[in-house]
Amino acid sequence: MIGRIIYGQTCHGTLKYVFGKEGMRILGYGNMFSQEISQKFFAEVLHFQGQRNATKNRYAHISLNLPHGEHLDDSTFRKLSIDYMEQMGYGEQPYVIVRHNDTDHEHVHIVTTNVKEDGKVVDLFNSHRRNMATQRHLERKYGLLSSPKTKEKKELPLYRLPDLQFSTDQTQGTRFYIQDVLHSILQKYKVRSFEELSRLVKPYHIEIKRTKSPSGRIGVAYGLNNQKGYQTRFINGSTVHRQLSGPKLQRVFDIHSKSKQLPMHRKRLLKQIETTYNLFKTIRPHDLKEVLKEHQGIEINLDGKGDTIVGYTIYDKSRYVFKEKELGKNIRMLNCLDIFGNGDEPTTIAIDSKQFKLEVQKLLKEAFRTSYIKSQKQEGLYSEFITKINSMEVSKHLLESEGFSFLNRYVSKDRKGLLKMAFAETYQKVMDELYQKESKKEEETLKKRFRLIGKVLEKEVFNVGTKGGSVRHLFQSLGVRYHKNELLFADSDKHSLTARIGKLDFPDGMKEYISKAFVHQNHLILEMLTGQNPESNTKPTASVIFLPMVFPQLYERMNLAHKQLFDTIALQAYVQYAEQMHAPFEKSPKDYIAQLNAKGFYFEKVEEGFVVNSIYTDNNANHSLSKRTGRYLDSIPDLESVLRQQDVVISALIEDGRDNLKNLWAGYLIEKGLYDNVAYMVANENTQLNLHKEIVQYHMENGLQKMIHEVTTRKTAMEHNRLIRTVASTFQSKGEKEEEAYNGFKLELTEKKKRRRKKGRGLSF
Repeated sequence: MIGRIIYGQTCHGTLKYVFGKEGMRILGYGNMFSQEISQKFFAEVLHFQGQRNATKNRYAHISLNLPHGEHLDDSTFRKLSIDYMEQMGYGEQPYVIVRHNDTDHEHVHIVTTNVKEDGKVVDLFNSHRRNMATQRHLERKYGLLSSPKTKEKKELPLYRLPDLQFSTDQTQGTRFYIQDVLHSILQKYKVRSFEELSRLVKPYHIEIKRTKSPSGRIGVAYGLNNQKGYQTRFINGSTVHRQLSGPKLQRVFDIHSKSKQLPMHRKRLLKQIETTYNLFKTIRPHDLKEVLKEHQGIEINLDGKGDTIVGYTIYDKSRYVFKEKELGKNIRMLNCLDIFGNGDEPTTIAIDSKQFKLEVQKLLKEAFRTSYIKSQKQEGLYSEFITKINSMEVSKHLLESEGFSFLNRYVSKDRKGLLKMAFAETYQKVMDELYQKESKKEEETLKKRFRLIGKVLEKEVFNVGTKGGSVRHLFQSLGVRYHKNELLFADSDKHSLTARIGKLDFPDGMKEYISKAFVHQNHLILEMLTGQNPESNTKPTASVIFLPMVFPQLYERMNLAHKQLFDTIALQAYVQYAEQMHAPFEKSPKDYIAQLNAKGFYFEKVEEGFVVNSIYTDNNANHSLSKRTGRYLDSIPDLESVLRQQDVVISALIEDGRDNLKNLWAGYLIEKGLYDNVAYMVANENTQLNLHKEIVQYHMENGLQKMIHEVTTRKTAMEHNRLIRTVASTFQSKGEKEEEAYNGFKLELTEKKKRRRKKGRGLSF
């Protein structure tokens, strides 16, 4: 299901369109004294209530559209519409639900006002997010197909044209069709001229004409070619919508044209396209769209008629639209006939080109990195891993990559052997270059961490000292150790730095594996706490809030002032992450509060706005919400009651012993899709999830429940087998040797040792 909302300053034209469609059915009125009122009476009520406020967005025109092939009867569609209005905050507003049957997909129109009886305006904050969350909620409730989840993947639909007509009634379908298409186009693209806008709306049968009034004012008008090729008379832009008048559109075009980012986008695209051209010996014009999409992620449409291609239009990720000639003469297809002018010759990569060699090197580097990332625990330094990795493992990840598939597709059959040979011959060179590059980076990182340790001790961020040996926890949290007046990485002896600190005892327990991701986040947060690299663009992620759980013996020694600053930074990072994760489930500001409450975060209203606290951080530390988010929460009618109700949720979490970061960590893993980790925690450690029940239910249906069942079943079977072995051992004679239980992990390690003995330096396919 897809819901669309258009705001307007008047309602009569919208109501005439909604009520005027042939075959329309009124499914019901909302918040009216009777369901038997006349259309005229409802229009008057809606008009007068909307006029109680001077806002430009007085009225809302909502359409709820089902996918092709789905059906709801009138009664069910009415209930769904009422649910939608309740969730979107229109539950107490007057509205009408009208069903149309003029398109292949079933849909209803809802017309209401944004102005309340007291003259205040219904909160429109986050309406897009609330609309998407409400759609998902209603899809589950009524068993409908899911709507697109991401804006990037959602393509502008080709709207059905209004019925054939010989004149244009500006209150009927033509005007609203044009309005809907233009609004969608202008949201999707950063249009820079009327000529560009004309090209973008042409597939929708809309024509644009510049106008000039007797006073000399330049305007715009829109016309429509219907299914039979008949052209309606042109409608003035301001009549279609106040934001679609000539002067207002021109101001938008000027802003987009004068953007400082525009030259940068042009330069980037030019380099990307030239890189692709340099890779190919020949490109069939019709293949260019697919080639640029796969190689550079660039969306284009070919310009021309039939088999005659004269150029292309680029639809960039920046939302700008470029013609190829805007980027430079060197990439115009008509100026690159050595690539595009080869008749029916297949699209072929120039395997002898410099760019091909660079592509081979890039893909090999990516394969090395992928092998390292997917290796168990990533033990040791990356430079050491590079020299130890089996070439078969690199080959495996290389062959699975999209980049290799792309090259393999466009290399001619008689040269496939040369493709594999190129990777095999380049393997050693790439490995050596990577080794040298990573070694230098590691040396610099070790120096940075040494300087950082000095700053942390100087600023007394932690109450640690050499006498008690607690300073070793600081070293561990940064992935380093101290031995015989030298600083080394915790899991490697390769690099060392002279550092005469004195004797520091590092017991065996300090050698346990620590995720490099957490070490990196800890490094980043300690730089912030000590004022290092204040201009760094790298910001801590949500995982920084879990550092006290990962390094408990260090963070329990954090001094109070730094603890408060750390908690504030961690709160901000996690709340910003949570806002993104909750968006698909957030139907209202009450949901915003409830979902964070379930995680152990709670809100307070202060003089400056709203602050958020958590059960995991110090009471004196809080994160101030933006003014925009504050206005969003302020729109809750019974705000004081909602804030008081937080105490029940938060107190229950504390009483259940769920004020532990481990419970929040389990919810974090669920949101990352790591169901197997969470299933183990639930089945073996009885971990409870600090996560809103609606979100838990979504993930249970998405595979979490199945994974928990599998882990629980394995656990039960293991306990049963353990009991049998215990009983059997009682009757076993001393001379008998108990059969060793299957140990897949041990076998895997054994196989790895065997493979390492046989590993070679060349790349095998």
